[in-house]
Amino acid sequence: MAGCRMKLELSRVVQGRGRLGVLKDLGKTGQHSLEVPGCLLHTHLGTVPHLTRDTLHTLSNLPSVTQVTLSNIAEHQDVLEEFRDGFRRFAGLHNTVLYCSLHDPATPCPTGYTTNKTVSVWGSGGRIELTVAKFMALQKTVQPDWYQSMADGETWQSGTSRKRVRKSVDRTLAHLDECLLVHQNSQELDGVEVFGVVEGGDILEERVRSGRETAKRPVAGFCLDGLQTGSMHQALRTQLITAVTKELPEDKPRLLHGVGRPDEVLACVEAGVDLFESFFPFQATERGCALCFAFDVSSDPELAAEGWKAVLRSMRHEREEKNTTLESHIHFECTTVRFHAESCCSRVPLRCSALLFCFSEVS
Repeated sequence: MAGCRMKLELSRVVQGRGRLGVLKDLGKTGQHSLEVPGCLLHTHLGTVPHLTRDTLHTLSNLPSVTQVTLSNIAEHQDVLEEFRDGFRRFAGLHNTVLYCSLHDPATPCPTGYTTNKTVSVWGSGGRIELTVAKFMALQKTVQPDWYQSMADGETWQSGTSRKRVRKSVDRTLAHLDECLLVHQNSQELDGVEVFGVVEGGDILEERVRSGRETAKRPVAGFCLDGLQTGSMHQALRTQLITAVTKELPEDKPRLLHGVGRPDEVLACVEAGVDLFESFFPFQATERGCALCFAFDVSSDPELAAEGWKAVLRSMRHEREEKNTTLESHIHFECTTVRFHAESCCSRVPLRCSALLFCFSEVS
């Protein structure tokens, strides 16, 4: 496998953890870049949910990296193989970097279907079992610019035994080694970057071991998996991320899977995460909600994080009763981001142009 083309240039590191910079030379041509902290563009089969392509491109500062998932693509492998020119051209995606992850972060996956040799993804037709050979065949068919290696990520639930977590780390490292071996001998994947996956559940020692061992492999970056919203309290998530990032090289990006809430994103930025998925607005929309941030700035982060979600269904009834307009209830400005920027002496200033998009995409 050729040397990593992707370059992370840091302009500032706050308190040894939070990072500000630019990820350069992205894509096979190296013509794209992405500011960090930043987010990926969440899609379903290459399309942003609820937005037409014309509407999408009226928005400024769209993320330069588009995320697609094998859980959505795997059942269409035969069609893509016949097409032969990769998923980017198949989906009509232009001027973007393509990142392929294993699971759709907006859709929970059933657990209990992982073995020593396989992982499972869930598409519209049900479960699809993937060996390393099938996983890598899919990557050759999709032809992404980056992809995460195959991983056993079923230890995110609290109460998972130490033995199961250790097995998850061992399996994930074994999958990574197999993926890298196939990758190195594949002409179809020349110029494509691999992100190693860090597992470990909520056990600190296993998280550190996974990070340390993954960092020894020739990967372009790291996916921090199993830390998703709902799996643990933010304090524990921050502790685990802080410990893991000490084991990772400074010049490679860290992508966090499964965390999209604005308050949690900011906490993870401070812990040393560079990149996030932008699935949260889609989840809010599916629940009939919109993101509504007040304009008052609170010095208390707990208070600043409250009240940023409005239930549209209940507001519709309120509007009918009070004859008011919906727009009077919704303000797409992130109080937490404003508070964060005002506190930049002790905290990392966010790239609002990138991250605010993932907070306000719902409209």
